[in-house]
Amino acid sequence: MLKQRVITALALLALLLPALFAPHPWPFKVLTVALIAAGAWEWGRLNGVKPVQAWLGSVVCVFVCAMSTLAGWLEATPPLLWLLAGSSWVLLGSWMVQRGVSGWSLWPRSVRWWTGLFLLALAWLALAQAHQRGVNFLLSVLVLVWAADVFAYFFGRALGGRIFAVKLAPTISPGKSWEGVFGGVLGVFAVSWLWTIFDQSQAPSSASFYTLLWARGIGVAVPALLFMSAMSVVGDLVESLVKRSAGMKDSSGLLPGHGGVLDRVDALLPTLPLAMMLVAWI
Repeated sequence: MLKQRVITALALLALLLPALFAPHPWPFKVLTVALIAAGAWEWGRLNGVKPVQAWLGSVVCVFVCAMSTLAGWLEATPPLLWLLAGSSWVLLGSWMVQRGVSGWSLWPRSVRWWTGLFLLALAWLALAQAHQRGVNFLLSVLVLVWAADVFAYFFGRALGGRIFAVKLAPTISPGKSWEGVFGGVLGVFAVSWLWTIFDQSQAPSSASFYTLLWARGIGVAVPALLFMSAMSVVGDLVESLVKRSAGMKDSSGLLPGHGGVLDRVDALLPTLPLAMMLVAWI
């Protein structure tokens, strides 16, 4: 299993890094659209649609991404769209986590399917626009999620259940603890502080997400980082909830050793649009 994970991770990096630093944005757009299309196919499977409909979801996502590009939304997305995206994730995520696994299956299948496709397309638009702002900005958002995940894992392993007797969401993801959540938040603040210092010393071509927040003062940066950390956990819980509802351990086997695309990007689905919302409105 470990060998598979390493080989898959190296293969993904071999594709992602050249596209990320390419002089033209098209390689990155094409690669990420392909990943989102794969995620749309997985989403259809998780929600029990017919195989043809699952493939149709991939086509729909590619079409929406192409139309948003032609409409010029990568350069200037209407701020109201990001507000809609952020509100949708906050309301939907809160509702799903509160109602649990059984609540998700009460929704009509078509509503669940279309909701997921809408959120996947928004995530791609946010990803592509973050890339347009600069690699430094995009990486700072991605690392926020990775830092929250890595620190949560180690804090959860070391302290899980020793401070808080109650688990975070035992019916959705029994392994997650409140100690892990707070560890993830500490990790995000540590990374944001170090990244901001780096920006100030190196003056990169694009400002990071952290620098933009801290430039607005502690009264903006602290709540924003807490919010982003919390929503990365929500994204993870939402995907776990949907998988449990479908009776599946992984979203697919597309990435040997890692599961599926949705398993790798679940926490990014809310945080990318929310980052763009904060930048647009703050």
